[in-house]
Amino acid sequence: MPAKDIYHEAVKNALIKDGWTIIADPYFLQYKDAELYTYFFVEKALLVEQKGRKIVVEINSFISPSPMKDFENTLGQYILYRDILQLANKNYEIYLAIRDTIFDTFFQRKSIQAVVKRNQIEFIIFNNEREEISLWID
Repeated sequence: MPAKDIYHEAVKNALIKDGWTIIADPYFLQYKDAELYTYFFVEKALLVEQKGRKIVVEINSFISPSPMKDFENTLGQYILYRDILQLANKNYEIYLAIRDTIFDTFFQRKSIQAVVKRNQIEFIIFNNEREEISLWID
């Protein structure tokens, strides 16, 4: 079992406020000999499509002295989880949940934006104090 990120409950509450149902906390992901855990597996009923949308959520707090090192680790995790989901034929989107303050600073760097675009990272931007989702980025 993974240790919970310090913003685990804030993201969980934000997802619930946004109408999502938590299916698994944490979500166990397995493919052949790989066994991993992500933070959440959630679903939301979409009225237009008349079927549920399911996503996997990974959280990173970006609180170390080096945001670049945090990004290196987070990027690796995100790509690994996304690839394992695809290899296991799970048709779930994966989102990286990060605080609005880190998104508004570190993630505005041109180099980071280029890497994010190149790796097609999808985000949930949240406010940890209000425990609300500020922005979805697909």
